[in-house]
Amino acid sequence: MTEGLESESCEWRVTGMDCASCAGRIRDALGKLPGVTDVSVTVMGERLTLRLDPARTGRDRIEAAVKSLGYGLVAKDAGPARKAFVLPDGAPVHRRHDHAHGRAGTSPAAGTVDGEGGHGHVHDDPADRGRAWHRTGKGRLVILTAGLLATAWAADLLFPAPAGHWAFALACLAGVVPIARRAFAALRLGQPFTIESLMTLATVGALFIGAAQEAALVVFLFAVGEVLEGIATNRARDGIRALAMLVPATALVDEGGRTREVAAGALAIGQTIRVRPGDRIAADGEIVEGISGVDESPVTGESVPVTKGPGEAVFAGSINTEAALRVRVAKAASDNTIARIIRLVEAAEEARAPTERFIDRFSRWYMPLVVVLAAGVIVIPPLATGADWNTWIYRGLTLLLIGCPCALVISVPAAIASALSAGARRGLLMKGGAVVEAAAKVRQVAFDKTGTLTHGRPVVTDILPLGGTTEGEVLRLAAAVEAGSAHPLARAILDAAQGMELPAARDARSIPGKGVSARVEGRLLTVASPRHAAEEGALPPDAAGRARGLEDAGKTVAALFADRAALGLIGLRDEPRRDAAEAIRQLRALGLTPTILTGDNPRTAAAIAGRLGAEFRAGMMPEDKLAAIRDMGAAGGVMMIGDGINDAPALKAASVGVAMGSGTAVALETADAAILRNRVTDVPAKIRLARATMANIRQNVALALGLKAVFLVTSVLGITGLWIAILADTGATVLVTLNALRLLRYDPGGGAR
Repeated sequence: MTEGLESESCEWRVTGMDCASCAGRIRDALGKLPGVTDVSVTVMGERLTLRLDPARTGRDRIEAAVKSLGYGLVAKDAGPARKAFVLPDGAPVHRRHDHAHGRAGTSPAAGTVDGEGGHGHVHDDPADRGRAWHRTGKGRLVILTAGLLATAWAADLLFPAPAGHWAFALACLAGVVPIARRAFAALRLGQPFTIESLMTLATVGALFIGAAQEAALVVFLFAVGEVLEGIATNRARDGIRALAMLVPATALVDEGGRTREVAAGALAIGQTIRVRPGDRIAADGEIVEGISGVDESPVTGESVPVTKGPGEAVFAGSINTEAALRVRVAKAASDNTIARIIRLVEAAEEARAPTERFIDRFSRWYMPLVVVLAAGVIVIPPLATGADWNTWIYRGLTLLLIGCPCALVISVPAAIASALSAGARRGLLMKGGAVVEAAAKVRQVAFDKTGTLTHGRPVVTDILPLGGTTEGEVLRLAAAVEAGSAHPLARAILDAAQGMELPAARDARSIPGKGVSARVEGRLLTVASPRHAAEEGALPPDAAGRARGLEDAGKTVAALFADRAALGLIGLRDEPRRDAAEAIRQLRALGLTPTILTGDNPRTAAAIAGRLGAEFRAGMMPEDKLAAIRDMGAAGGVMMIGDGINDAPALKAASVGVAMGSGTAVALETADAAILRNRVTDVPAKIRLARATMANIRQNVALALGLKAVFLVTSVLGITGLWIAILADTGATVLVTLNALRLLRYDPGGGAR
C-alpha cells in the first residue's frame, strides 16, 4: 500500500528502438527492478513510461539500465527547444531542414561505432533521421565491418595462411565486441537468451573451431541486416512524424488589426489568428471572419475542400485554399486534433493484439529451447557415434543463429504499426492491435441511426395542431419546452421557431428515452414520442392514426401534450447520409449483417432501413441497445457505430465500438475506434483494413516460421553453414518488415474486394 502511495509516474524518450523485441527487452529489464511497476514502452512513439518508488530504485538506475542495453534516453522535459515541434508526449520532432541540431536522447557514445545500439545493432540517432544510410551510426558500422572483412581477404591472398586466418579473427572480434558488451549487459539484467548472446556464442565458437572467415562474414551480414531493418522501421515511424509536421511552426496572431508572428505551440485559447490563402491553419478553432475553401485532407483524408464560413470549426493542419480567414483558437497545441491523433496512434501500441501476445509468450520459451537443441546437436553425435567434434560444433553454432526469433517477433507489431499509420492518414483510427484483430473478426455491424446513418440534423416537415390550437402555438410551446435540450430533435424544433418570442420554461426535466417536460405559462407541458403520449392517455385514436401516417413516411414524430390533452404533432425528417446505402451494400458484400438500432418507432425505422437495405430493431432505450449488442455478440463479433455519447454502453459492450465525429474529443477518446470523415463507407473500409492487416500477419508468420524450418533442417544436415544461417535470419526479418510496410500503401476504400 505504501509503495503505491509513494510511487511517482515517470516518462522518458527512448531512441534506437527498431522492433517490438527492443521494447520487450526494456520492459523485461525494468520490470525486474524493485519499486518499478506499470512499465510501458512504445516503439513508434519512442516513449517509456512507468511508476517508480524512488526510495527503492532511483531514476538514475533506470537510465543506467536502459543505456546499458544500448539505447539512448532523455527525460520528457529535456532536449533541445530550438526549431523543434513538440509532440503531445513532450518529445521534440525536428524539422527536416534542422535534423543536424541536437543529439538529445543518444547514448553517451553516440557517434561511435560501438557506443550506439542494443539488441545487437547500432540504433537510430535522432540526428541520423533523413540522412543517407552511410552517414548514420548503423551505416558506419557496416562500412567498418566491410572494410575489416575486405582487409582480411586481402591479407589472406597476399600473405601466408596464418596471417589471413588472424586477419579474419581480428575483423570478427572488432565487429562482435559491441554485441558481446550488450549481451553481458542483458545477462546482468536477467536476460540470458538474447540475439546478442546467440551471436556472441556463435561467432566466438566459430573462431575456436577455426572458422574465422565465416565468423567475420556473419558479423558483416548481421550489420547489413540491421541497416535494412532500421530503414524499414523508420519508414513506419515517419508516418507519425509526418502528422506532427502538418502543423505549421508559426502563426500570425491578430491583435487589434495588427499581426505578429508567434510560435504555433504558444497560441492560447481565445486568441485570433490570421490565415492567408495557401497557409496551413495553426490551431483548432472557429472562423470569425471570411469564407474560404478548407482542404482537410491532411487531417481527415477528405480529398475535396469544404467551403466554410463564420461560426464553423476548422482543424489544425488543414489548408486554407481561397481567401483570408480570421480564426479564434479553441484548443491548445497539445490538445488539437493532430496532437490527439498522434497520441492515439502512439498509445495504440500498448493495446497489443492477442496474436502478438501469444507470439511474445512463445518466443520466451522458444529461445531457451533453441539453445538446448543446439547443445544437443553439438554433444550427442560425437558422444554417441564418435563423430567429428568440429563438424557438430559448427552445425550447433549454425543452429543457434537460425533459431533467432527476430522475424517472428516483429511479424505482428510491424504490420499493426503500418496499419495504424495507414488508417490514421485516411481518418480511420483504431486504438491498437487488439482492436485491429477484433475488427477483422466481426460478423455483424450495428448502427445508431441519428447522426450516424443520418446527418443528425433533422428538420421540421409537418405541424399538426390538435385540440383547437394553431400551428404557430404548437411550435411556440414545443420550442419553449425544448429550450434547454441539446438533442438533435430539440435543435430542429428550436430552429423552426427562430424569430418567435418564446415563453419562459421552469422545472424542465428529461424523460430518458421518451422526451422532455417543463412548466410553461402555468401548465406542465411534455414533448415526447407518440407511444409515450398514448401510454399517458394523452393521444386520442384519430391523432394516433395521423402520427402513424407520418411515421410510415419515414418521419420522426414528437407529440406535444398537457396533462392528458394532446395539443399537436410535429413531424421531423433526418435524411440518410448520401453514402449510407453504399456502405450497407459494401458490408453485405463483405459477408456482414448490418442492423440499425434506433429509438424510433418501428414504422419510421422500417422506412429508413428499407431505403438503405439494412435490418433494424426499433423502439430501443439505451439499455435495450446494450442488450441487443450482447445478443448479437453471442453469434460472433459485433461492431457498433454510434456518436460516442448517447450510445456509450452499447459501444463499450461491442467487440469494437466506433465513434463517428470529425475529430471531436469524444470521437477520439471514448470508443475503441473513430471515423473522422463522417463517411459511413469508412465503416467497411475500416473492416477491410483490419482484414488486410490480419492476412499480412499470417503471411509474415508463415514466412518467418517457414524459412526457420527449412534452414534448421539444412543446417543440421550440414547443407548450409554459418553465413547462410545469418543471411536467412536477417533476410527473413527484412522480408517480414517489408511485407508489413506494404500496408502503408494499402487503400481500404473503393468498394468491396
